[in-house]
Formats: sequence, structure tokens, C-alpha cells
Amino acid sequence: MTLRDFLKSRAGGSDDEGERLAQRLSQIPGFRVLRELSSDGLVDALAPRSADIHIVAIVDTETTGLDPTTDRIVEIAIERLSVDGGGRIIEMERPRSWREDPRRPMPPRLTLLTGLTNADLTGCAFDDETIVALLGKADVIIAHNAAFDRPFVDLRFPSVQGRAWGCSLSQLDWLALGFDGRSLGHLVLQAGWYFKGHRAEQDVHALATLLGTTARDGRTLLFHLLERCDRPNFRIAAVGAPFDAKDLLKSRGYRWDATRRHWWRELDDASLDDEKGWLDRAVYGSSGKHPSVTRITANERFSL
Repeated sequence: MTLRDFLKSRAGGSDDEGERLAQRLSQIPGFRVLRELSSDGLVDALAPRSADIHIVAIVDTETTGLDPTTDRIVEIAIERLSVDGGGRIIEMERPRSWREDPRRPMPPRLTLLTGLTNADLTGCAFDDETIVALLGKADVIIAHNAAFDRPFVDLRFPSVQGRAWGCSLSQLDWLALGFDGRSLGHLVLQAGWYFKGHRAEQDVHALATLLGTTARDGRTLLFHLLERCDRPNFRIAAVGAPFDAKDLLKSRGYRWDATRRHWWRELDDASLDDEKGWLDRAVYGSSGKHPSVTRITANERFSL
């Protein structure tokens, strides 16, 4: 018997009474009540939207590995939200998920993580038409690690390339918002819920619910994320930097781009001039070389 069932039995089976008992228990020092993530109030399809309502698609993928050029998506889930101008969720669509046979064995550790076996995937195929339609009608697509999910989605569903994306993992200052850590399961626990993670459908609903919660400033987490998505950034690349500057660049937050063969980082407009000056002084010196700068919007961010 779960604690929820026990509380309901003590309360004569009433959810309202069970909630009151849970609140009483949470007021006792040394106890904290976690509620199971609810699917109450979900709709099968979002109502037609007005001009001031935006559609957000929450996406999660399970894959055979980490490389989008060689690995395959085996499961994808989408949950769409109607969101007003203040970042408040008006409607939440029921999450939908699909599986696809990668035509290769599932790595054992990924089976342990996701529970998906070769037998679960054999003969399965994505509903490309539905998936593309759901993503194509969204104003922004959000994932809890868009740098991972977007390349897989763009390569598997090329007709949705160029859509605006946001990342709840990297584009929210979770500490400033009252949380510690960044993993989805940990964040959801801090918000007072629990769920069965590492399956795409559960993960998208957990993220949608989490983003609908209110931060310290009275705004929703989704408001903060959408506001961040709207602001362009700049990719500054240390093109032609000497090899012996790699440790200096790495310590400053630069990442190595193995395809383009240079170190890079993403900055906002306020930091750009200072960073260019630092590169000229600390990395390029009197070589006459300078970094390259590319403007990045939500439509390009996190893509390959």
C-alpha cells in the first residue's frame, strides 16, 4: 500500500481528506510529502488559439547512443501547451509517444536506464506525419537538454529544421530560481512531486508540470525560459588560436568544436566586447588574428 492509499484509507477514501492529512504530515518536523505527478486536466487536443496564445511543444527522446550522426532515436514523446503572454499554461495536451526499431541491438546499459528492450522496438515505426505536424505548429520546442535532443530530431525529421528551440537545462538559472542541481528528476522532487523517469512520455509531462510552477518572483519558470529564448546570443570562436592556449580557453568556458576545429563559447550582447578584448590580449597577442562572431537566435541555437 502506498502512502497515498494509506492516507485515503484513513480519510475514508476521500482525496480531499487525504490531502488534508498530507498537509498535516508535512508540518511535522522531519517529514516532507511528495505527491505523484498528476495527469488530471489534460486534454486530447488544444483548443484553437487566439493571437495572444502561444503553442509550446515539450520534447524528449530516447536513443541508442550519444552521436546523432550514427545513433538512432528509439522513442520520442511530445506534450504541447497553450501559454499566455505571462508564461502561464492555459491548457496541457495529453503527452503522446512513439517508438521506432533502430535495426540494431539496444545497448544493455540503455535498456537498464529506459527499460526499452529489443523486443519492445522490433517492427515499430514513428508516425512521421503526426510528429511533424505537432512540432511544426509549435512556436517553440523545449527539451531538458536541447543540445542533445535537437540534433537527433533535426536529422530524423528534417522538415522541422529551423524551428525555434529552448533548453530548460542550460537556459534557466536554477539556483537563482530557488532550486539546486539541474537534473529533471531532482528538480521535480524539489518542487514536491515524484514520477517514473527515463521514459520519454513521463519525462515530457514532468518537465511541462515543472515549468508551470511559480518561481520566487511570482513568474512561472516557463516565463523565464521563454524570455531567455527570445534574446539572441553570440557565438564567439577562437579561430586560429595557438595550440598552447587550449587550457586557458577551456578554463574560461570554451568548448572544442571537432567539426570546425576551433574553440568557442556562447555569450550575450553585454559580454561580447569584453570577451573579444580578452581574446585579443590573452590568446592572439600580436599575431594579427581575431575571433569570429556569429549571431545566434532560438532558430539556430543547439543545432548541429
